[in-house]
Amino acid sequence: MKIEETLDLIKRGSDEILIESELIEKLKKGKPLKIKAGFDPTAPDLHLGHTVLLNKLRQFQDLGHEVIFLIGDFTGMIGDPSGKNVTRPPLSKEDVQKNAESYADQVFKILIKEKTEIVFNSTWLNDLGASGILKLAATHTVARMLERDDFSKRYKSNQPIAIHEFIYPLLQGYDSVALKADVEIGGTDQKFNLLMGRELQKHYNQEQQCILTMPLLEGLDGVQKMSKSLNNYISIDEAPESIFAKLLSISDDLMWRYIDLLSLKTAKQIRLWKLRAEEGENPKKIKVEFAKELVERFHDADASDKAENNFNIRSKGQIPKDIPNFNIKCDGAGISVPQLLKKINLVSSTSEAMRLIAGGGIKVNGEKFEDPKKLILRDAIITIQVGKRKFARVSIM
Repeated sequence: MKIEETLDLIKRGSDEILIESELIEKLKKGKPLKIKAGFDPTAPDLHLGHTVLLNKLRQFQDLGHEVIFLIGDFTGMIGDPSGKNVTRPPLSKEDVQKNAESYADQVFKILIKEKTEIVFNSTWLNDLGASGILKLAATHTVARMLERDDFSKRYKSNQPIAIHEFIYPLLQGYDSVALKADVEIGGTDQKFNLLMGRELQKHYNQEQQCILTMPLLEGLDGVQKMSKSLNNYISIDEAPESIFAKLLSISDDLMWRYIDLLSLKTAKQIRLWKLRAEEGENPKKIKVEFAKELVERFHDADASDKAENNFNIRSKGQIPKDIPNFNIKCDGAGISVPQLLKKINLVSSTSEAMRLIAGGGIKVNGEKFEDPKKLILRDAIITIQVGKRKFARVSIM
């Protein structure tokens, strides 16, 4: 592939390259580059927001470069303050280790295992020690740190900034020194930290890495950044039917944003999708094709077909064939529907079940269920539905 074509592929969906002329010179050498992206294991699931970076890493793999998937198990215990207007609480060592193991399992749904190096920054940061961290801190001033937008805003509004938060960008930058990275990929909110890597490489007499920033993906609400804490996310480890249904729920406008950042279709194929929409085709048909692409990537083609089929069945008010079965023991003559729903994890609490019943969102054997005090008697076998997507077959014992 020519340099111009390679650069076009790298730029696709990206926000900024720093510095483009340097990247061109690196590519002209014709040698595999070390491409690094770091992920703090702050939650057990990788979601579609993370895959914006993972997709770009995969493109670099397809171009023949070396990909380093960095798990920030050391920095995760500090907590990245990027984009935060308050001090972020650090994670425990146990939480970080558990989440890191989960990341390592999920990442190969996108990246090629044989071409991916998974590393943990505790490997070198533990060895750095207190004296090493102090030497690292001496490379930058407080004034330089306050140039970062989120720190600056907090300082001006008299919100607290803990000293350890200044250390985080330095440690992330030192990761690039330890790995001798040629390119680092990160979200637009990481720009300060990514530039820190360049500066520290220069300080340690290394060739400076180039930076590729990627946009932050909006969540299902189309407004806030995708986040588990905001419950507007799609985990790549979710069931096929859940991924498919959630993608079908996004707006038509947001669909194009998701396609541009998440689809691995060629630019020509995406242009054809857009042409079909411009010529009047229902965008839902394109949304279905896109949803099937993602489900197939995270699961397989058979799961993708089944997810579409089950979605269509649910949309028509029919009950899918492959719903889960439960055997539930009750202490008395029967069990209430709110208790039953909580036992089989279709709701998080009995109060949520009560709200759903009041809103007409629960069906038992195809009929709307309206009396939360009514018991489902022992020896009954029922089909229960929550909303449009959740079903279960339950035997009361």
